[in-house]
Amino acid sequence: MAHVISDECILCGACEEECPEGAISMGDEHYVIDPDLCTDCESCVEVCPVDCISLA
Repeated sequence: MAHVISDECILCGACEEECPEGAISMGDEHYVIDPDLCTDCESCVEVCPVDCISLA
């Protein structure tokens, strides 16, 4: 199951830089995670300063 980024995202970009699969990119309003690329490694969860990333 892929992770998702909530509306609380502050657009810091830490998650995008940390993702080893390149699954995170800027969406219309905040960063989004491509569920086809996400391997649930949780690297993004560990670096998110506002804890806005969770399992879908």
